[in-house]
Amino acid sequence: MLKIYHMTKTYPGGKVGADDVTLEVKKGEIYGFIGHNGAGKTTTIKAIVGLHDFEQGSITIDGVSVKDDPIKAKSILAYIPDNPDLYDNLSGLQFLNFVADVFRVPKDVRKERIEKYAEDLEILNALNNQIASYSHGMKQKLAIISAFLHDPKLLIMDEPFVGLDPKSAFIVKKMMRDFCDKGSAIFFSTHVLEVAEKLCDKIAIIKNGKLISSGTMEEVKGDASLEEVFLELTEEA
Repeated sequence: MLKIYHMTKTYPGGKVGADDVTLEVKKGEIYGFIGHNGAGKTTTIKAIVGLHDFEQGSITIDGVSVKDDPIKAKSILAYIPDNPDLYDNLSGLQFLNFVADVFRVPKDVRKERIEKYAEDLEILNALNNQIASYSHGMKQKLAIISAFLHDPKLLIMDEPFVGLDPKSAFIVKKMMRDFCDKGSAIFFSTHVLEVAEKLCDKIAIIKNGKLISSGTMEEVKGDASLEEVFLELTEEA
């Protein structure tokens, strides 16, 4: 579903954000991406979704090149950034309808999905309010609903649990699992290693733009905890 092959991204001034990154996310997988601040997680994610160009390598989504056919690639993915910028002057419902229009989601389908996800995340009664009045957690919920609206094949999430209360985080984790059980895939970054350990099928650890470990959870951590392995690997690197 997602294939990154020898991707390198260098910023002006020579700083390498991603250094020869290669990984593969298959259908049905929740793939975690962990590393310290500045390790290269967001750089890699922005390259996947088309916000960053890259000098070397390739990225494909379900076989579609993000460079050669960016519109098609973007039409089959959804992206939740670490700090979603929403349109404060719109109501929550207006924003969701705008996103549904962009992805050409039929009106009956969008209505059903909006009601279901908004009820699950307990913001259905707030959808007619201006987004400017929303708390950070409510904005995060709205961004998550908007990402699921067009039933993408690949969901890219950058720190999706920031700002969510424990109940909402539990519901989002269930949404993620159900989404992948249907054959789609998720690639997400997180600082919450306990969440990654329980939720992810596979994981990759990045430091200074380089992948230092990747594979199934068992392959990466063995009998130790993910936290222990992460700290050990990043210190060694």
